Amino acid sequence: MVERVWPGGEAVFEPLGGGITNRNFKVAVGGEVFVLRIGGKDTELLGIDRGDEHEASLVAARAGVAPEVVRFLEPEGYLVTRFVGGRPIPPEELRRPENLQRAARLLRTFHECAAIPARFDSFRVVEAYRDEAARHGVETPPAYAEARELAAEIERTRAAEPQCPCHNDLLNANFIDDGKQLWLVDWEYAGMGDRFFDLANFSVNHELEPSEDALLLRAYFGAEREDDLAALTLMRFMSDFREAMWGVVQQAISELDFDFADYAAQHFERMGKTAADERFRRALARPY
Repeated sequence: MVERVWPGGEAVFEPLGGGITNRNFKVAVGGEVFVLRIGGKDTELLGIDRGDEHEASLVAARAGVAPEVVRFLEPEGYLVTRFVGGRPIPPEELRRPENLQRAARLLRTFHECAAIPARFDSFRVVEAYRDEAARHGVETPPAYAEARELAAEIERTRAAEPQCPCHNDLLNANFIDDGKQLWLVDWEYAGMGDRFFDLANFSVNHELEPSEDALLLRAYFGAEREDDLAALTLMRFMSDFREAMWGVVQQAISELDFDFADYAAQHFERMGKTAADERFRRALARPY
């Protein structure tokens, strides 16, 4: 594999931590530094298409929000990108007003890019994960049934939302700050979808307070609107629902040493708290 990417080069590999699906390596060769991404086992069962990931990475790199794509190895689906020197930016730091503005600009830049091949529909994803888990003998948690009913109500409010390129996996670990700009990595779930899933995914994964949500939306849209706040509130629920069911199906297919059952339980619990919040009920009851 090394010879295919760097013929005649002496490469030095260093594992990169943080991933719970794939294996990532920092590779120094010929005076340059790259990241080699090796997909985990059976990740196609998570809805991941490595060709689509490659295409999304190219679009994001051209837009200046993701590292340069250097190589894509087929049929393995391994991705090589330029290494971005920087540091992780902790959630409490990313919640600062100036960083929320940076994150909003980053997301909007990608959302305004040309269409990408894949599609991401959070309402169908949770169903697909349920079915895949069942095929592998993993029982669907009891919380799924009620969550699916609420999801159907949310879907009715979002049916007319225009589609745009979305990242759909805005965990804190996927942001890198090089001191000048924020970079986004890990594009394996990217697809055409609802921009409010991305905004909500960022919000819930960084535990934004209502005032911080308002700031994020003002930075993104240039104005604060009740409809936007309501959409964000509803899609925070869908973000955790997707994440919970991702944890369920990972119990069936992953070979990594990670407690996916606990991961799923945590997201089901947070999803339940969102649904019990009066702001969620008001958002669901709004006329659309």
